[in-house]
Amino acid sequence: MQVLDRRKAMAILPVWRLAFRPFFLAGCVLALLAVPLWLAAFSGRLAGWQPAGGWLAWHRHELLFGFGLAIIAGFLLTAVQTWTGTPGLSGKRLAALALVWLGARLAWLADAPWPVLALLELGFALAVGAWMGITLWRVRQKRNYPIVLVLLLLAAADGLSVYGLVRHDEGLQRQSVLTGLWLVAAMMGLIGGRVIPFFTQRGLGRVEGVAPWPWLDRLLLGGSALVALLYAFGPALSANGAVGLLFGALALGHGIRLVRWHDRDLWRVPLLWSLHLAYAWLALACLGMALWHFGAPVTPSLAVHSLTIGAMAGLILAMIARVSLGHTGRALEPPKGMTLAFVLLNLACLSRVVLVLVLPFAALWVAGLCWALAFGLYAWRYGPMLLQARVDGHPG
Repeated sequence: MQVLDRRKAMAILPVWRLAFRPFFLAGCVLALLAVPLWLAAFSGRLAGWQPAGGWLAWHRHELLFGFGLAIIAGFLLTAVQTWTGTPGLSGKRLAALALVWLGARLAWLADAPWPVLALLELGFALAVGAWMGITLWRVRQKRNYPIVLVLLLLAAADGLSVYGLVRHDEGLQRQSVLTGLWLVAAMMGLIGGRVIPFFTQRGLGRVEGVAPWPWLDRLLLGGSALVALLYAFGPALSANGAVGLLFGALALGHGIRLVRWHDRDLWRVPLLWSLHLAYAWLALACLGMALWHFGAPVTPSLAVHSLTIGAMAGLILAMIARVSLGHTGRALEPPKGMTLAFVLLNLACLSRVVLVLVLPFAALWVAGLCWALAFGLYAWRYGPMLLQARVDGHPG
């Protein structure tokens, strides 16, 4: 608030005052619609309509580069204002960036000509990375340079997906999404390692927090980034003992973090246990991939959905539920229904990862219903907050 020109900031329409507002809401609306749409296509109800690359490729791509990247953009483009003490993206420039994101989503659905799709899709990812990089460079904030590197690598992975689309190479598109997912896992480890113990300390009123282990932080970030590169260049796509060891080390490292962060009182606070459960799904995803690489009868898809639904979407929902309250001037008490949303999303992951082994078709629909209800609750309860001015009268 101290870095903004109050008069100019208050003249901006509330939804365009900071990036978390349009991107949290738009990302969650996409999540709410995308899974039911995919299930309708999966069951043959949309046979006459094919998005770019087909429905399976669209499903994989949009839940990562559409939904996931929108939330990442909203979080980082808002947080960088606090990190650097310089004004964040707002007003017409923020609206233009949101329009590029929306155009890319429509281009995929409408199977637009690939030059148009590529321009919109890669334009958004590169713009987010460039804005973050320039803002951090201006104040020489080296601590957050790895975030910019991950963003640019995500843009490269998205570019690989577009290239696979142009080449009609479904394998290349799948490879690009797996690369991107583990880059997001690297970012989850980086950001989660900072905020989860801090939020836990503050949320429980503890005088002292858990001291970080920088060596572990670096190993987890580097290990996840290495996994992403192994997907990009191929070795991780087939069972490989060395890759299994890497995944096993990641699972152990994330597990050690969870044990160190744990406080039995956190289970009384939904904004905290939702974060810890999401991080636990990340550790389980790494463990599942390790087992598969070692030859255990585990389907990689189960580990991937543990990562995407339980970890990525779980951490997103927990984070935006808290961040949206703080940045709109509200007390950190989630509105009615959000505890249920956290429960539903974890049930969605359990259904897609565990129940699917017993009741394959029914489990998909249960997972889809729980997912849609969870993000529907967020959109319903938080949508008005994101579209209206802060309740404390401050800009932002």
